[in-house]
Amino acid sequence: MGLGGCIILIAVGAILTFATDWHMQGVDLNVVGLILMAVGLIGTATFSGIARRRRLVVPSTPVVEEEHHRPHHSGYTDGYGA
Repeated sequence: MGLGGCIILIAVGAILTFATDWHMQGVDLNVVGLILMAVGLIGTATFSGIARRRRLVVPSTPVVEEEHHRPHHSGYTDGYGA
């Protein structure tokens, strides 16, 4: 689950907790909303921790390209290869 999924969980949980007045027998939507928000927050924290570790830059040696000198061919070429 990526960052987008975590944000959606938080949003759905907030909607269930704060913006609905449905009453279902045997289900407390406020608790379900709080659980969804908690899972979304935990997922966001985990995702940002993993992303932060991936962003660590390790200095590397620069790549130096050498120039390759091709011998100059005079005359007719048929367009293939040289």
